[in-house]
Amino acid sequence: MSVSEIEAALRARETEFGSLGATVKIDFSTEVMFIDGTVTPALFSSKDEDADCTLTISPDDLQSILNGQLDATMAFMTGKLKVKGSTAIAMQLAGILK
Repeated sequence: MSVSEIEAALRARETEFGSLGATVKIDFSTEVMFIDGTVTPALFSSKDEDADCTLTISPDDLQSILNGQLDATMAFMTGKLKVKGSTAIAMQLAGILK
């Protein structure tokens, strides 16, 4: 799945992201998705800015999380998902991504 397809799936949850009250960056290594969850609905862009929480994950693994085939906690424990910044925000994201 492409990053643009993942972004479309996440945009469907923009109201939920708006409840975070924080900024999130998803680093796919070749592309970046920045989500400003300080506003409702959340704003999505490809800015490579500092965020309150940065997730580093492959597009395929994120798609597996979105499809329910991979648990976010398991992805973290196996090194498929790396978190930089606020782990509290990362835990909130796990609930949104389910």
